[in-house]
Parts: sequence; structure tokens; C-alpha cells
Amino acid sequence: MLSYPYFDPDMISIGPLHIRWYGMMYVFGVASGWLLGRYRATKPWNKMTPQSFDDFITWAVVGVVAGGRLGYCLFYNFSYYAGYPYKIFYVWEGGMSFHGGMLGVLLACWLFGRKHGMTFPEVGDFVSPLVPPGLFFGRIGNFINAELWGRPTDGWWGMVFPGAGYQPRHPSQLYEAALEGVLLFLIVWFYSAKPRPKGCVGALFLLGYGVFRFTVEFARQPDAQLGFVALDWMSMGQVLCLPMIVFGAGYLVWAYRREQTHPTIPAEFR
Repeated sequence: MLSYPYFDPDMISIGPLHIRWYGMMYVFGVASGWLLGRYRATKPWNKMTPQSFDDFITWAVVGVVAGGRLGYCLFYNFSYYAGYPYKIFYVWEGGMSFHGGMLGVLLACWLFGRKHGMTFPEVGDFVSPLVPPGLFFGRIGNFINAELWGRPTDGWWGMVFPGAGYQPRHPSQLYEAALEGVLLFLIVWFYSAKPRPKGCVGALFLLGYGVFRFTVEFARQPDAQLGFVALDWMSMGQVLCLPMIVFGAGYLVWAYRREQTHPTIPAEFR
């Protein structure tokens, strides 16, 4: 069994000023996405310019925060927030959903594309490789906060998390950081290193995230207020990942078949 390391929730504490690790993980996620996006915007096959991408970051942050919060309230604790709707705005109490944040960013991509003369798939293809580093930092933040821990395990890698009883549990936050953060980034980043059929980079991200998250959910403790929501073994996270997997795989097959008859990649980049 591994020992869970104690983390001071404050990264920096000077008098009344407290900067928490969890909040800084969001800062690191946005900063990594911004740096990678500025680099990708220099590639000749992208319509996104460094200047327009700077504008998009603001849209994306609003989409992540608003969508993530609303998604949590809707998908994970609807009955509670239906009774206390004003608490939707109590973001300091915690509660964010990746799937809600993703929907918020997708809306931001659509609105941004309309304003800047880009199609929704073009914006999505540009943005998708920038997301996994943010997921990595987010899961590390969950680990530091000792939240969203895994199911009990008798493996040597099990950890006893504060507030989770005395049973060793899967450090599922680290599994997700490795799969959704590191491995997914490598797959999508290198796939997007040259032009692909329109929409395929985004579709690969949806497929990859859906598969990795669906798999890790078998080791993650279901939310206490929900438990299993389908077939007596599927968590809400798995249910929400199924459309991502189906759409991502289906779109990739359709796009490559279409590319054979109606190419979307400019000849000079093939």
C-alpha cells in the first residue's frame, strides 16, 4: 500500500492572501493551452492566427467555467440545485463537470467561428490538441485535494485518502491524469501534426477521451449522491462518455470515406 502524501492546500500563503493549488491548476491548464495554441497558430494549414487565438482563449475560459458548473448541477446533482437554484452560483463550494465544460467550449467554438469566418470543425480541430494538458492539471488538482478517489483495492498501489475511510483505494485521479492528460495529448497532438480530413482531429479527441474516461470509471468511486445510474454498473461519467465514443468513431469512418471522393485537404499539404 502506498502512503497518500499530505498536501497543504495553499500553494502560497502570505497573511490574508491564500493561493490554492487547485485554483493554480486551472491557471496552469489555461497557460499550457495558450502556449501550445500560439505555436499551432503558426502552422500554414490553420486558419487560426496567433492574434485571433488570443481572443479565443477568453471565449474558452468562459465556456469551461460556465459549462462545467452548469453541467455538474444538471448531470450530477440536479435535484439539489433544482431546490436551491441560487446555489448554482456558489462555485466556491465546488462541483465542476468535464462534460459540461466541453459543451461550453463547443458553444464557444461555434460562436467564435461565426465571428472569425471559420467553420465549427475547423475551430474544433485547432482546439482539441490543446485540451489534454488542462485535463492533466485538473486531475492533479483533484489528487492534491484528495477528492474523486477510486474504489477500494487490495493492490499494493492502493492509497488511504483523507475522508474516504480506512480502505486503500485506487488513485484514479492519477490514472486519469496519465490517460486523459498525457497519453491523449500525445495521440491527438501527433495526429494533428499534419492536415487531416476536416473534423477528424476533434473526433479523435472525443473518441480517445471517451474510451479512456469510460475505462477509468471502473476504478473510480461513483458519486455518492448518484451511485450507478444504468444497468447497475454504469456511472454517470460512463453514460456521458458513450455518445462521445459513438460520435467520434462514426465521424472518423465517415470523414475518411468522404475524403476519398471529396477531398478537403489542399493538394499542397498532402
